[in-house]
Amino acid sequence: MTAGQGTRPVRILIAKAGLDGHDRGAKVIARALRDAGMEVIYTGLHQTVENIVRAAIQEDVDCIGLSILSGAHMTLFPELLSQLKKEKAEDIVVFGGGIIPKDDIEALKGQGVKQVFIPGTHTQEVIDWIKANVPVHE
Repeated sequence: MTAGQGTRPVRILIAKAGLDGHDRGAKVIARALRDAGMEVIYTGLHQTVENIVRAAIQEDVDCIGLSILSGAHMTLFPELLSQLKKEKAEDIVVFGGGIIPKDDIEALKGQGVKQVFIPGTHTQEVIDWIKANVPVHE
């Protein structure tokens, strides 16, 4: 199936992991994605990586958007990718956003995170990226 195309909308899980209590950006992205016709599940604050992966599998999502503002990105993204592999769910595309240094973005991409959006990214850029890069699993 072509990225972002199919008989059903792209299904996205927007997640906040760990002790990060700042969710305004996650809520803005979730709303923008919904307005663009995508199905969005928002986990709420203070989720474990295991809970995020379990919810992603149960909801049959095409991708996970992980929002991190706590500085724990070099721990949480690898844990998320590892848990997806453990659950044989590596087909779920992982992207993220938050305050992440450029050098860390490249390292995360090398580990399997498909895209990282930084503060100031226009919501349309996120929408366009998802439409171009996230295949819909029928």
